[in-house]
Amino acid sequence: MNFHLLLSGHDTIECAYYLAPSEGCKFDYERLAVEKEIMRLSKSRKPTLIKLGTEEFMLAGHGTGSGYPFLIENEAFSIQFGEFNVPSFFVTFRSIALWHSSAQGLHDRFLAWAHSVGLHAYQPEKLSRVDFTFDYHLPIIDFDEDNFVSSFAKDNQHRKHRKKQTFRLGQTDLRLRLYNKCDEIQESSQKTWFYELWGMEQNVWRIEWQARKQWLRLVGIRTFEDLKKRQGDLLRVLVNDHTTLRIKTNDSNRSRWPLHPLWQDLQQRVAQMEGLGVVRELDMPALLDQRMMRITISLYGYMKRIAAIYSLQGKTPAISLKQARAHLAIQLEHIHDPLTWQTDVERRMTEMRMGE
Repeated sequence: MNFHLLLSGHDTIECAYYLAPSEGCKFDYERLAVEKEIMRLSKSRKPTLIKLGTEEFMLAGHGTGSGYPFLIENEAFSIQFGEFNVPSFFVTFRSIALWHSSAQGLHDRFLAWAHSVGLHAYQPEKLSRVDFTFDYHLPIIDFDEDNFVSSFAKDNQHRKHRKKQTFRLGQTDLRLRLYNKCDEIQESSQKTWFYELWGMEQNVWRIEWQARKQWLRLVGIRTFEDLKKRQGDLLRVLVNDHTTLRIKTNDSNRSRWPLHPLWQDLQQRVAQMEGLGVVRELDMPALLDQRMMRITISLYGYMKRIAAIYSLQGKTPAISLKQARAHLAIQLEHIHDPLTWQTDVERRMTEMRMGE
């Protein structure tokens, strides 16, 4: 098959920083608040250019949906921050900067900027999202969504003019996309500077893993130093054990289908990446305890609804939790299917082990 790797690296990185003012700090929150108020009073929606230490930024006249009162941006960083927020700074490293510099280089640049305005880190940074990407020249697409053998529970395929354009698998903490990057540039992102990096303008497909906090912690990735040392460990789990691209055969066991040459090449590339040989570092008991607590809180809310329904139906005062549990037990017996219970429970156990 005629394909070859053009480029690989990180496309988006999000990271929390814990910064506090040093003696003689020049970072003036009051001045920034005044600038925002001036924009509000002038009813201007355009951000204001400001110089802070070694960097220039555009200051937005609004806060963020994440609860930070300030947002500043330049070609390298989108920085949300607040004097009383914890973490105090949340940074998104921009795609163009990551591809023309490096993750470690941008991290160092951000810390140098923080130092220039009198801020220091009082605890290590914490990565919350990393997008790992592999861009291939791929003239022919000889597979569809059914060629993926994966632990993901959800997948879909998007086509345009009957031509395959995007494959999406997974959700929330871990996602995989394999898509025509040239189409995406023309239709939405306008990142035409990729053409120069690739040396071409068509038939480039991107394999992109988006890993959030839970999966990063799986192999102990918390800081940029961890990312450098352990990203190979995480990607080996993803491309070897979690999801593969296969060639369809008549074998009913899809895991025995032969690997697609594209995925063989991807596995070989990942095998050469730096790693510590870490398999898992996830605290599974703690994770399951957290999940159980979230489910319990949700169930408690539903129990109140159940109590309200039966109280209205019976035209009685609010029934107790014990009475609501008794009513729920009756309803559960009505819908319980012993034939599918074990299979469904085992499937959910597998999904939880794989991070879904």
